[in-house]
Amino acid sequence: MKLAGQTAIITGGGRDIGQAAAIKLAAEGANVAINYFSSSTGADAAVAQIKAQGGQAFALKGDLTKPEDVEALVSKTVADFGGIDILVNNAGGLIARKTIAEMPLDHWNAVMDLNLTSTFMMTKACLAHMKSGAIVNLASQAGRDGGGAGAVAYATSKGAVMTMTRGLAKELGPDIRVNALCPGMIDTDFHNVHTPDAGRRGFEATAPVKRQGTTEDTANLILFLACSDSAFITGANIDINGGMVFS
Repeated sequence: MKLAGQTAIITGGGRDIGQAAAIKLAAEGANVAINYFSSSTGADAAVAQIKAQGGQAFALKGDLTKPEDVEALVSKTVADFGGIDILVNNAGGLIARKTIAEMPLDHWNAVMDLNLTSTFMMTKACLAHMKSGAIVNLASQAGRDGGGAGAVAYATSKGAVMTMTRGLAKELGPDIRVNALCPGMIDTDFHNVHTPDAGRRGFEATAPVKRQGTTEDTANLILFLACSDSAFITGANIDINGGMVFS
């Protein structure tokens, strides 16, 4: 097993990419702490599956824009599992599509807090307990190309996560590696809510791989970046978009 004896925190682990990553890392031997905000059913299902397969996991509700919830998650992880080796910063979202002209400051701040400030706070809190290991951030294709209509705030926050990834790699090496995924069209609730079906069908017709990505695709890449298979990779923002955007 690639992660035997290690402990991972997965934020936003109650559904989609986060849930798939939690199950994947646990299957490779990691103890898994799953944070969720509203997806309690999915988080509990992931814990049940992990335990049924002989692993160790717990799920804890928390709003990671709040310092007290960040601390509660980190403290419980250390108390239950003895330390932290892997952090997957997956919590985030678009919230709503708004142009700059119609966007109130509260919306801008909420998007930045959800995607960027939560990543900062989780990283800072975990570093107090990490002597070595890996941090995997979830950025976005939007961080490269500016995103779709009404996604300027989201794209900006994800571009900042990409820059943070590079800076942290320099600051934390050689003991801790920091990388990020830049997902494109992955078949998740994010696109169920924010992307018209016609856009998704158009993607499938245009993309070189002729399909949307899956949560399993992203979980496989998260595992690779979390384990020693990627020991010489740090500071990378890796595209996973079916060939639609090359960087």
